[in-house]
Amino acid sequence: MFVTRLISGIILIILTIAAVFAGNTVLMAAMLFVSLVGMMELYRIFKINKDIMGITGYLAAVAYYMCLYFKRDDLLIMVIVAELALSMAIFVLTFPKYKAEQAIISNFGLIYVTAMLSCIYRIRMLDGGAYIVWLAFICAWGNDTCAYVFGKFIFSKIFGKHKMAPVLSPNKSIEGGVGGVLGAVIIGAVYAYIFRDKLTMFANPCLAFAVTSGFGALLAIIGDLAASGIKRNYDIKDYGKLIPGHGGILDRFDSVIFTAPAVYFLITFLL
Repeated sequence: MFVTRLISGIILIILTIAAVFAGNTVLMAAMLFVSLVGMMELYRIFKINKDIMGITGYLAAVAYYMCLYFKRDDLLIMVIVAELALSMAIFVLTFPKYKAEQAIISNFGLIYVTAMLSCIYRIRMLDGGAYIVWLAFICAWGNDTCAYVFGKFIFSKIFGKHKMAPVLSPNKSIEGGVGGVLGAVIIGAVYAYIFRDKLTMFANPCLAFAVTSGFGALLAIIGDLAASGIKRNYDIKDYGKLIPGHGGILDRFDSVIFTAPAVYFLITFLL
């Protein structure tokens, strides 16, 4: 199991690096694929992944990315509203075939998975985005790694172990959460220092990246717990089996779903 998880994790990292490094059309196609699979995993819980209610969400996701690709941000709200109106129309016209929550989740999946993950593409297309975009992953995966190290081997030895969310995630501790955020701040600052010559658009890149990484890491914790909460509500272990040893797209990208928009909006504000 460990070997399988390690190998699939390495492959995932390589594919992520390749897609993000390539940027533009390649990254857009990769994020569309990830978003569609993530939506399918979410829709499967509510049994709409293979019928018209789910298809409206998939089509809206494609339209959403096309608007981004052709720089038509003015149409994005229209895509979201149109999908909501269509899913509710299907709900009322076929009543009582669907439950209200199935119509709602169709639109929620578009926002929660597609709109939020698309911020990775948005960041990559910014001035200096080839370097800034990695913050979304530093906040998520860097926080996760540092939370484990600090929570298990350092802070817990000093302060003990206080559970953060005992029902949702029994292994998460407040000490680990603090360590994860501090670790992300440090990694973000060091990363900015290393590439400071490429980040001249910031007056103080180390400070900007440290602040962004810290806030993003906080949201990474929320994203992780939110995904766990949905699984707990519907008594499932993993969202899927696409990534051996890791589960599905939502199992691996649950934190990135929250860090990507956090990084995008903070960085555009700081710029």
